[in-house]
Amino acid sequence: MSLADHTIWYHVYPLGALGAPVHEGGGEVVHRLGALEPWLDHAVSLGCSGLLLGPIFASVSHGYDTLDHFRIDPRLGDDADFDALVAACRERGLSLMLDGVFNHVSTQHGLVAEESPMLRRSNGHLYTWEGHDNLVELDHTRGDVADWVTDIMLHWLRRGIAGWRLDVAYAVAPAFWREVTGRVRHEFPDALFLGEVIHGDYGAIADAGALDSVTAYELWKATWSSIKDTNCWELAHALERHQAFSAHHVLNTFVGNHDVDRIASLVGSDGAALAASVLFTVPGMPSVYYGDEQGFTGERGTGAYADDPIRPPLPASPADLLPAGAWLQRVYQDLIGFRRRHAWLSRGRLSVVAKENAWIEYAVTHSDDRVDVRLELAPVPRVQVRASDGEAWEWSA
Repeated sequence: MSLADHTIWYHVYPLGALGAPVHEGGGEVVHRLGALEPWLDHAVSLGCSGLLLGPIFASVSHGYDTLDHFRIDPRLGDDADFDALVAACRERGLSLMLDGVFNHVSTQHGLVAEESPMLRRSNGHLYTWEGHDNLVELDHTRGDVADWVTDIMLHWLRRGIAGWRLDVAYAVAPAFWREVTGRVRHEFPDALFLGEVIHGDYGAIADAGALDSVTAYELWKATWSSIKDTNCWELAHALERHQAFSAHHVLNTFVGNHDVDRIASLVGSDGAALAASVLFTVPGMPSVYYGDEQGFTGERGTGAYADDPIRPPLPASPADLLPAGAWLQRVYQDLIGFRRRHAWLSRGRLSVVAKENAWIEYAVTHSDDRVDVRLELAPVPRVQVRASDGEAWEWSA
């Protein structure tokens, strides 16, 4: 069984969560990774079974401007800290997935200084990614780039990780991913590859790149905007498309990540509970962005510091979380527990039963198993979940 079939990820952006100076790279080694250990226990208490880490490799600033894919960012620690984290995850039964930035590198990367042919050029000039002058794209048509990325992936898989999130996977030709993942799977047949994809036919993209999963941004958008606008017709449409995309793949479902406004800021804490109810009752491989389970708020701004509000420091330990978020955390625990007891939901078949502006009913089936969900947005937010085995769960604001 693939990790995609049963893993629920706790997604952490480590530079922000651990209080590192996000806009200042380099410097002496500061052993921050160890501070994640109590949060591993928190993830387990929620019911999560995997840790999805944002960038941890040496970079100029936010982690996506990589300097060295083989070195832990000194703001987070060193190899010993990483090995300790792998061991701590293993002790708790948590799989570990790392964020691989293989579309581009920092302009300060050694490849740039060496004027390497591995970099993409246009009319002799380095090709920058989506207008970011400090990020240079790799030339994914070259065999030595495929060799290099394969070596990086294998290095960290040998160190104990379970798979890779592929940053900006949508900007790389699927043939490149198919080549690299095929090579890696010769040694690690069970490695998980999750591609970041925004638009398009998710299933076809996953097929073309030989990826296990891709990010379900369409469902994310419809979930929060349907709740915000009291428009279950939009959610129904997205659920039907999600089923079509999920026919042969388990998509990565989410209601928050390091690139989007916090769900509680978009729809309020009651709306966040409704969103979580969708997240854990539809097909897919769910991920929980750190703090969403507590109702953390934050909206993206503009400029160099735009992402800081959605990537905040965590308290020193879960015991320091504010009591006001405890009720939502319990909602997450209940829903994740239900999901794990009905793990077949990851590959279930979803159908919309009925809908109006303010409510929707849908069902997910697999062989003789069935889960029915009724989501009411107004006048009072309410969720009812019923399983064919007799288990039921309800929540009301």
